[in-house]
Amino acid sequence: MTKSIENRGLFIVFEGVEGSGKSTQCRLLTRQLEKNGISFLHLREPGDTNTGEKIREWLKTGNDLDGHSELFLLSASRRALVKNKIVPALNRGQVVVLDRYIYSTLAYQGFGRGISIKQIEYINMMATDGLSPDIIFLLDIDPKASFQRKEETSLDRWELEDIDFHKKIRNGYLEISRETQNLWTVINADKPKKSISEEVWEIVLGRLP
Repeated sequence: MTKSIENRGLFIVFEGVEGSGKSTQCRLLTRQLEKNGISFLHLREPGDTNTGEKIREWLKTGNDLDGHSELFLLSASRRALVKNKIVPALNRGQVVVLDRYIYSTLAYQGFGRGISIKQIEYINMMATDGLSPDIIFLLDIDPKASFQRKEETSLDRWELEDIDFHKKIRNGYLEISRETQNLWTVINADKPKKSISEEVWEIVLGRLP
């Protein structure tokens, strides 16, 4: 699939534990892009296709899903998103801003649920045809601090897991980011939103045509 992208736009991914501020920073970045007249597409995982939105609901509420079920459902949603939204946008030369990608699966289902990393990497490759982002922002924060930002009435299946589960995820993200440091920018998510947004924009601005 990646070979078909001739006039590729910029592919940006935000990752992090629950409550790290990913969604907020995605929105702030798209505002900057819009302000500067740069064409973009803002997406989230799982979701933003008919298939993805149905899977998102199943994943949030299903009580009979194990780690492998999560992996397969997320991969099906990802396949639909990559094929129908991300690749066409990159072919148009747009900036794609994505809230979560394959690294969430490695962190949550791999480090969190204990599924083989090699198995997940193989399935991720199948789902994406090897499509890699140009920039990955990891908003790093202690889960104990990040969960103070969440409302208990709106917690989903993953958010209801104990703190040890989320610590595994954070450590997983940090380990993954060290393997390909040229792609990752790790940002202290305890900093003010504006400060993080400015740091993100400076990095993106340096990569725009």
